[in-house]
Amino acid sequence: MKNNTIVNRPFEGSCPRNLFIQSISILQKMLFVLLLFITTQLHAQVIKSSYWTKDGKGFYSLSNNEIVLNQLPSFDKKTIVTKSQLTPSGKTPLAVKSFVFDDDGKKVLIYTNSKKVWRYETRGDYWLLNLADNTLKQLGKTLPESSLMFAKLSPDGSKAAYVSNHNIYVEDIATNKITQLTKDGTDRLINGTFDWVYEEEFGCRDGFRWSPDSKSIAYWQVDATKIRNYYMLNTTDSIYSRVVPVEYPKVGESPSPVKIGVVNITTAQTKWITIPGDAQQHYIPRMEWANNSTQLILEQLNRKQNESKIYVVDIAANTNKVIHSETTKDWIEVKSYWNHDDPSGWDWINNGKEFLWVSEKDGWRKIYAISKDGSTERKIIKGNHDMISFVSVDETHGYVYYYASPDNATQQYLYRAKLDGSTDGERVTPLNQNGMNDYKVSPTGLYASHNFSNHIVPQTREWIALPSHDAIDGHKVYNALEKMKDVKSNIEFFQLTTEDNVTMDGWIIKPDKFDSTKKYPVVFYVYTEPAAQTVEDSYGSQGSFLYQGDMAADGYIQVSLDGRGTPAPKGAAWRKAIYKQLGRMNVRDQAMAAKQIIARPYIDANRVAVWGWSGGGSTTLHLLFQYPDIYKTGIAIAPVANQLCYDNIYQERYMGLPQENKDDFVKGSPVTYAKNLKGNLLVVHGTGDDNVHYQNTEMLINELVKNNKQFQLMSYPNRTHSISEGAGTFQHLATLYTNYLRANCPPGAK
Repeated sequence: MKNNTIVNRPFEGSCPRNLFIQSISILQKMLFVLLLFITTQLHAQVIKSSYWTKDGKGFYSLSNNEIVLNQLPSFDKKTIVTKSQLTPSGKTPLAVKSFVFDDDGKKVLIYTNSKKVWRYETRGDYWLLNLADNTLKQLGKTLPESSLMFAKLSPDGSKAAYVSNHNIYVEDIATNKITQLTKDGTDRLINGTFDWVYEEEFGCRDGFRWSPDSKSIAYWQVDATKIRNYYMLNTTDSIYSRVVPVEYPKVGESPSPVKIGVVNITTAQTKWITIPGDAQQHYIPRMEWANNSTQLILEQLNRKQNESKIYVVDIAANTNKVIHSETTKDWIEVKSYWNHDDPSGWDWINNGKEFLWVSEKDGWRKIYAISKDGSTERKIIKGNHDMISFVSVDETHGYVYYYASPDNATQQYLYRAKLDGSTDGERVTPLNQNGMNDYKVSPTGLYASHNFSNHIVPQTREWIALPSHDAIDGHKVYNALEKMKDVKSNIEFFQLTTEDNVTMDGWIIKPDKFDSTKKYPVVFYVYTEPAAQTVEDSYGSQGSFLYQGDMAADGYIQVSLDGRGTPAPKGAAWRKAIYKQLGRMNVRDQAMAAKQIIARPYIDANRVAVWGWSGGGSTTLHLLFQYPDIYKTGIAIAPVANQLCYDNIYQERYMGLPQENKDDFVKGSPVTYAKNLKGNLLVVHGTGDDNVHYQNTEMLINELVKNNKQFQLMSYPNRTHSISEGAGTFQHLATLYTNYLRANCPPGAK
């Protein structure tokens, strides 16, 4: 299942999407969060604390709770907003969570006092600092504290709009007059933001858009009134238990109907947009203004997510036209999957006559340019390799930047291609910087922050000029590579081909003082689902973050392998092979690879352990149940034991509809095979998991009990999918993991 984006917790989300963060070290997670960087667009989809200047020659950042302008390439610093300017009358300075400047740089929108909505701190208080007269005003002052979401200034700078308690408001900056634009919002009829499943599976959070002329706002309305609640039980925060309802559409349940409205900010009247098709059998994961104030452009997916249509809507006439469509036998990815979990924005080029689109229709993930009327289409990236994800457009110089790694699916490099499609992709990352490379490119393509690491070199950041890639702040990556060039690592990357002729990437960590004449225990780390790779050449991505101690020093061999269905840049056929085979094909790939590993003379076949979290927990159960002669010990954390218990968007995307092929769901669920357990099993789950519900583990328990299968269980009361809440929780989980592994798969050579 899916596991969400990097936030301020180590392991938050549903099964796949950011389960990948569970495979990297806590230090690396912290560094990754600190180094995130975005452009100056006035939207609040993702909270960041650094922004490029409009000309791309510098960036704003927070320093000691002040906003600083950093000029490039000189790195001269200038304080733009001081603590005193951020201090309301008679109060202490605002603790800035995020900020954004308006287009002319005269106003700063400050976000503070943030609170979580599910996984993200997307509600809080907003203040507006006017640098011209040095006034600081709180927006939405009459509304409840920490209730404002996604505040955005209008393009003309005269107003601000935001969501509070599921309704949209607009506030006049000069007079502070607040107008409520929608009045029917409830926790089940949601205006301007989204329900649990849209956020979880499409990355949708910010649900409204200002028109370019500042006269209207287009927004989503989600009707979750027919979605049944899943009831969790809080039994520890008071003497009497408390029911915690979560509106959660299980697989097989119809989606929440979604519609698009355009509200006039003067009259507060909404015009509802007509879109063909049954709203309860379709999704709208993307919607923006069509580079003008009279039209909208949006993407509609059918419920199976294998048919995508792009509509351009004329608002006045309330007419629509399909300008592009695509159908596939499996599923179509949405923007959040190749745009860093952010679905917002529409990538217009050529003065709004064309836009960029991503498709896998030729067998590889490619970028295309499509005309606004849909009459022409141009492939920008050529060749038999994948674009991993989209980085930025430098229309001034005629390029699109993207990530790719044609020759090694465990690594990532910056590429660029001409927007006119006249050239093959060109690698920008130097050839000697092998590993994971991450960039935040300035809007004008002049500079970028470059973050580099591989399994030997720790995370290193430098600033570079483009397209030369010349370092402008001391050649930090080059120096790090030089410093570590003679370092010997016991981490090895390898490939093996299974008896099914599937070639898989893997890493192996051999023990310190490894002796090939002796036999060692092996611990497999697994995920295997469509949202994450576990085999990446980045620092800290190998090993176990839960183990208390040094596994290599203690005498464990550690292995991880990526099979079919993982999101490796190996082509659509590799990624889509898992369709309707989740829990079977991906599990077999792991087992067949493990057979080869265990056949090595230095592996002790009686000491074979496997573990994973979320989708990896599901895989752990499958391997222990379906291949009990291979795997002797398993630790399954927050697993989906029954696919029919997970949410509809994720599970139906990869498995189809249970009304049509329920047998695939049953055969893909670990609970089906629980009767085969022979080895040692530890199941760990939080009872407050709103993502992978605790009922999965309870259903598994019932099946194990029915078949007299002995196992161990650790339930963490009221903990979510991350199992991170509460004093001492992580330490307890890590100790539990370590002790169980040592007891049931003892370390050391024999």
